[in-house]
Amino acid sequence: MAKYFPPEAKARAKVLVHNVREALKQRIENLDWMSEATKKKALEKWAKFLPKIGYPDKWRSWEGLDVTKGDFYANMERAQKFNYDYDIAKIGKPTDRYEWGMTPQTVNAYYSPTTNTINFPAAILQPPFFYAHGDDAINYGGIGAVIGHESSHGFDDQGSQYDGDGNLDNWWTEADRKAFDARTEKLVQQFDAYVPLKDHPDLHVNGKLTLGENIADLGGLNIAYDALQTALKNHPAEAGKKIDGYTEDQRFFMNWARVWRGEIREKAQMVYLNADPHSPMQFRAIGPPSNMPAFAKAFQCKPGDAMVRPADKRVKIW
Repeated sequence: MAKYFPPEAKARAKVLVHNVREALKQRIENLDWMSEATKKKALEKWAKFLPKIGYPDKWRSWEGLDVTKGDFYANMERAQKFNYDYDIAKIGKPTDRYEWGMTPQTVNAYYSPTTNTINFPAAILQPPFFYAHGDDAINYGGIGAVIGHESSHGFDDQGSQYDGDGNLDNWWTEADRKAFDARTEKLVQQFDAYVPLKDHPDLHVNGKLTLGENIADLGGLNIAYDALQTALKNHPAEAGKKIDGYTEDQRFFMNWARVWRGEIREKAQMVYLNADPHSPMQFRAIGPPSNMPAFAKAFQCKPGDAMVRPADKRVKIW
């Protein structure tokens, strides 16, 4: 751990988490479609977020688990039994919000609605998502957007049904929920229009299935962009700096696109269109920034360009 995620890396990651969370708070406070009553509840939930970064503060004990060299199947049986007993022992005890559902070496992140925690294992706090000694614009376009994504899950179509204590609780006014649903429906329509396989023009992304992740991507990228602007204001010497001819805003959006580079076989994509709540990678890369005027400004896009949505077609939720 000291080699791949040393204390100074964790310290910088904590700064990013703090800045992104503050940007989310400001966005909630400034929403023009949400009433003050619902904003108050949303901010109460925001205040109870528990960020967990890198690895557990207290490591789980594996004492009592017998692992024998050369006995793979029996080792797996014993491990399954050990974990089963571990879970059963939790019955009747208070929930431990500090427990991790992923190992530090997992390249992923998650939001837990029942504990209201956002979790970022050490393995995703690595390039290209995060450079401990790297450029802020790159970091906010990578891990910053991931932090924003997981935070936004607390307010997506599913996470928004839970309160700050992890209980199913309708903390919305009826009018605010209708306003939220109207905005998310526009996002459903956007992603319904995407066709990932050129040889199968009849196969579209399922905007309903992928709605939660698309809300989190859109909210996360906007929140991360706001956090970057704050970071640049706090470090004016860094503002306006070009690297390889690219501005901060350009580097921000370029790294967002870079983390979604990938390949997938046609048959697998067909399966995922029906089963995966995440949109295909190429649309995660282009969907959120196409709703952001900041992207068009960063790359001098003109009205009518592929990545410029008309103002009445843009989606802004959080």
